Amino acid sequence: KLAWDLSILEAGGSDWWSIRVDAVNGKILDQENWTLHCNFEGNNTDEHPVQCKSLGSHFTKFKKDQINESQLMTPNSYNVFPIGTESPNHGNRTWEINPADNLASPYGWHDTNGATGAEFTTTKGNNVETKDDILGDNETTIGSFADGTTNLTFDFPLNTSLPPSASINASLTNLFYWNNIMHDVWYQYGFDESAGNFQQNNYGRGGIGNDFVRADGLDGEGTNNANFSTPADGAKPRMQMFLWNASNNALTVTILAPGSISGNYNGIKAGFGPTEYNVSGEILTADPIIACGTLTNNSAMNGKIALIDRGSCEFGAKCLNAQNAGAIAVIVCNNDAGAPISMGAGANGASVNIPCIMLSQADCNFIKVNLPGVTINLTGIGIQIDGSLDNGIIAHEYGHGISNRLTGGSGNVSCLNNDEQMGEGWSDWFGLMLTLRPGDTGPMGKGIGTFALGQPITGSGIRPYRYSTNMSINPHTYDNIKTVSVPHGVGSVWCAMLWDMTWLLIDAYGFDPDYHTGSGGNNIAMALVTEALKLQPCSPGFVDGRNAILLADDVLYGGIHKCLIWKAFARRGLGFGANQGLSSSISDGTQAFDVPTSCCNQVYIKDDSGTGSLRDALSCVSSGGTITFAPFMDNKVINLTGGLVINKDVNIVSNTPNGIKISTGNNVPTLTINNFNVVLQNLGVIGGNAITGRVLVNNGNLICNDVLFIDDLILNDSGGSIINHGTILFNGSSTLRKQ
Repeated sequence: KLAWDLSILEAGGSDWWSIRVDAVNGKILDQENWTLHCNFEGNNTDEHPVQCKSLGSHFTKFKKDQINESQLMTPNSYNVFPIGTESPNHGNRTWEINPADNLASPYGWHDTNGATGAEFTTTKGNNVETKDDILGDNETTIGSFADGTTNLTFDFPLNTSLPPSASINASLTNLFYWNNIMHDVWYQYGFDESAGNFQQNNYGRGGIGNDFVRADGLDGEGTNNANFSTPADGAKPRMQMFLWNASNNALTVTILAPGSISGNYNGIKAGFGPTEYNVSGEILTADPIIACGTLTNNSAMNGKIALIDRGSCEFGAKCLNAQNAGAIAVIVCNNDAGAPISMGAGANGASVNIPCIMLSQADCNFIKVNLPGVTINLTGIGIQIDGSLDNGIIAHEYGHGISNRLTGGSGNVSCLNNDEQMGEGWSDWFGLMLTLRPGDTGPMGKGIGTFALGQPITGSGIRPYRYSTNMSINPHTYDNIKTVSVPHGVGSVWCAMLWDMTWLLIDAYGFDPDYHTGSGGNNIAMALVTEALKLQPCSPGFVDGRNAILLADDVLYGGIHKCLIWKAFARRGLGFGANQGLSSSISDGTQAFDVPTSCCNQVYIKDDSGTGSLRDALSCVSSGGTITFAPFMDNKVINLTGGLVINKDVNIVSNTPNGIKISTGNNVPTLTINNFNVVLQNLGVIGGNAITGRVLVNNGNLICNDVLFIDDLILNDSGGSIINHGTILFNGSSTLRKQ
């Protein structure tokens, strides 16, 4: 059918529409919004309370005496919260000197003509243009840039206890730095010119230029949010970073009458609506009190403060329904005995312009038994938080641009609109990967957006659960997508799977703080996910995404991580037997926790037990079969918490260059072979503790090919390293060495 393909950017708004219109009758055939409104929803319903904490204890001011004079004059330097530091709560600003990558940005971050020398001294260059949009008008010619002068020295004071506008240049510098970091780092893994990345000048490397990111800081168009609009290659994307109303802003709640309950009460502001107000009025119970739909007592509610119970729908919807009924403020009553919690905006909170607070169940009960005739004063003092200082959110937003340009090709940015697509998950993962740092562990738990939400660094951030390999911290499995929100909840389940895979790779290879070109497990995960985005189909579901990562491993690494990848996904229900159903539906999938039988006899983790362990492989392998080791297990030590008893015919063979070592720290034999035929090849066996912690007890027929036994015992029956009641044949360089 002949149709017009239109691109429409709303004047004075953030939505950017891609619309197909019938060329004959003008009927709209279909439309997609290139702008992804993240609607960060960590606590917009009646679950997962946020433990609020004073912002002041986390904020740090930059002190000039923290740097030396030479740094102040260093060209191409930026005073920012650097890669690996998520926010002001996670560390101090540092001087980043000449951070541009020579491959990704060969002429630096302020070039556009491909010749030596910067064209701009401001936060503008080939990859991004960063300015303020305080007016919220989206005008490209209005707004200020941070100016580093001819030295390109971007050093500006930052004081987060003042309004964000007081530190605008420091904020824009940080936003500029992080957009460039995202460009340069992910360039190394395949998001380059030919793949449709964001550059003004593509330097003759393919793709279409003229599409640097327009990054608006301190954007006045909205609050408590951020977004990224991704048109096709050759058209400029836009990032909008808004200010956030901290849920723990100062709030005074005073009951004025009746006198029997008058006084101050503890309340928590919503994470939406105004932050500064002084409202007094009479309290009236909403009808229905749950307020999940239109109120039936509209006329009576006009000019009153609505009393609403928590539960059944989003907080933003409750407050908007009361506002539409004429309420001047809203009190939400907690529905359990705990303290009041922070309330997230959900889908409707952005439309709320009256104060919304929460009181405890006990305090609300005092109010309810004294109705009617209760009057109250709500006074709020506002502190706003600058989203451009939350690097996890910046990376999250930029990540939408990466996933949209790579899935389906850079000329087709409409491939992530189906219900089971995982865009929010990839974006969370992008944020997690560049805020990883030495000392982090998989189980510890990381939230995204904790700074912007006014949470401590241990908070859950914009999602219900922190990302963790500990299932008691993040219990998500594939089946959860049937009940969580679309697309944010769906994405958080996918990210939990990617995070598990990342940490299995880090456990295998270690963490490398060289985010650009390192060789750690984190770098391998970054390569796999980026390549998989290119390989997966348009409108992918979870199984499509998993299969694309497996294919990426074949393409990049010859498939050596196949079983490890299967383990990560199977752990959360996306195993070999999982069925995706239609990628347009979140309700028709089937989870499974199995791995392919081909992974049964391979060892790819160092742990004593669990899928992929030596103990698991021994249990799984058929009699007479062969257990092998993944190539990345080379020279690793498998630490058994107890001895390994072999009760079947089996070959345990390492083909890695330096072999594998098997050890136990216990007072039992490391290996006990019963009456079976066993071959050990290219292994090291290390004895345990005490006399009984010898390397081997053999009651079967054992062949040792190039096996090194390491122990500190002598060769005799009472305390020997090897106790043999069967037959042993030593081949090659098999030796016994003192420990």
